[in-house]
Amino acid sequence: MCGINGFLKNKSEEENTSLTLLKKMNDSILHRGPDQDGFFTSVFSNYSIGMAMRRLSIIDLNSGKQPIFSIDKKIVIVFNGEIYNYLTLKEELINDGYKFETKSDTEVIVCLYQKYGVNAFSMLDGMFAFSLFDMKLNKLYIARDFFGEKPLYYTKNEDSFYWASELKSIIKVTSNKPVISNEGLNLFLKLTYIPAPFTIYEDIYKLEANNYIEFNCENFNFKIYEIQQNFGDYSRLTKKEAILLTHDLVKESVSSRSIADVSLGTFLSGGVDSSIISLCLAQQAKNKIDTFSVGFDKKSFDESDKSRAVAKLINSNHHEFIISEKDLAQNIDEILLNFDEPFADSSSLATYLVSNKTRKHATVALTGDGGDEVFGGYNKYYMGMLNDRYTHLTPKWLHNVVLKSFENIFPLREDSRGAIFKINRFLKAVNYEDNFYYNIISLGYQSYELKELLKEEFLIKAPLYYYKNKIGSKNKNLNDFRNIDKLLSLEGDMLVKVDRTSMLASLECRAPFLNKEIWNFTNQLPNEYLIKGMDKKHILKEAFKDYFPEGFLNKSKKGFGVPVGDWLRGNLKSELLSFIDKPFIESQNIFKYDVVLNLVNNHLERKIDNTFRVWTFFCFQKWYKNNYLQ
Repeated sequence: MCGINGFLKNKSEEENTSLTLLKKMNDSILHRGPDQDGFFTSVFSNYSIGMAMRRLSIIDLNSGKQPIFSIDKKIVIVFNGEIYNYLTLKEELINDGYKFETKSDTEVIVCLYQKYGVNAFSMLDGMFAFSLFDMKLNKLYIARDFFGEKPLYYTKNEDSFYWASELKSIIKVTSNKPVISNEGLNLFLKLTYIPAPFTIYEDIYKLEANNYIEFNCENFNFKIYEIQQNFGDYSRLTKKEAILLTHDLVKESVSSRSIADVSLGTFLSGGVDSSIISLCLAQQAKNKIDTFSVGFDKKSFDESDKSRAVAKLINSNHHEFIISEKDLAQNIDEILLNFDEPFADSSSLATYLVSNKTRKHATVALTGDGGDEVFGGYNKYYMGMLNDRYTHLTPKWLHNVVLKSFENIFPLREDSRGAIFKINRFLKAVNYEDNFYYNIISLGYQSYELKELLKEEFLIKAPLYYYKNKIGSKNKNLNDFRNIDKLLSLEGDMLVKVDRTSMLASLECRAPFLNKEIWNFTNQLPNEYLIKGMDKKHILKEAFKDYFPEGFLNKSKKGFGVPVGDWLRGNLKSELLSFIDKPFIESQNIFKYDVVLNLVNNHLERKIDNTFRVWTFFCFQKWYKNNYLQ
């Protein structure tokens, strides 16, 4: 696990100049790879190239130093991630006569590219972002994994092209502070994060998941292509066969993601996903495994009893950490500002704290991330299916009456995410124009709220247009919802949260459910295999129910929520109030002062619980102040 950086210039560059630039970029991401660094530079008649990396040693501790070259020194790569099927691929390549100088998965990519060209990228099972330079073709290839577990940013101007694992590396070497992107701003305020290909800055982009850049160094132009996957056919399976295959695929994925030359454990929340992953690892391990969980001093958010029950069942060495406002106060700046752009998933706070504690005991942690998207585990999937029925039975005028009446009878004044919160969220997201699911994943501001909040010059009429155009506007069935989540929520939120917070703690996280073959498998199953009536993740639970006490996998789970609504009224209140200072708001010239003032005051005075909207505003202001007022 590591971080990568690089540049291309359409002119010859002094080697010392190139190394100085790369060192600036590399030093910005020391936390991603504290064990080693590595550099490559080369000058040609009409261009210069440089690549660098920081390494957290996980596999091949002694000989896996990057950059890594082909035997003939004509291909060079820097790589961030893990290739889980590299031993199988390596064996095939050795049988074909390829020679290896290291035991690393990185060298396997080089040889695989030598044999298959860009078709090699689809053969990789793993999480990765890498840049590979082919000197014979004068081409640079930059690729990102199927789900987008590993990040990759890039920017191009007339004479330079930069790429990096984190935005901070690019910002470090740009001469002027980039301009705020209206697309990025609107996406953030709507979703609470910014999915690829956009960032908060104009002209700086994220490479989308399952894509690669082909850069022609001689004419200084590039194209982006989708990696073409070769998937199997699972459409004819009976339900019994599908249950058995679910069991085997998950166990195989846990096994492949457990290869490491360092200590390894699991995040264990006590929910279905982390419990199954921890169980599988415990069954495969020679010794007792380590499991890690966090709890909260606010009892309505605390579920540490569930993780303790699973730890006892699988006989793990369990480590439990309780989070309080004091912990938040000590770490919030470090956590939020490390994202480099506004990011308002409050569970990132807990993810960092558990990562930081875990790193004292392990270097790698398996997680249950992706289980909800892959196997259909979110409440919002129910809501998606309910919208169709609701809008057919309820005239629009009646819905408006119901919504207003519900808000009056059951006003939300506290950050409590129970039944009232969920019904309110559903009613607000109901849509009669086939945009419902996009509304339900908009955890920040709905479109009508953005119109009230933003100055006109910053407002984008349809911030989600790019994604609707890419995936289609329909959002009718479970697979539609899951594919929207893969494109938006998974890549832009969940995986960003885990990557940045775990890497900040120099911990590698691996997600066995994020296996592209498992995704392909579940995408071909009938929807009722995933959600049967009100039973979410039905097939996953059926596959593993015999390992747990009866009914255990059907217990309700709150998720990794953090009570930031309370914290905004507590330790964070003075900072929040500074962000609505009238001269500050007017100097920004982004938000309408009266709207912001009412939004924040209503929350602080407990008239209305505006947790998600105020927290989203707070995170943006914190990022803005750090980046534009320093």
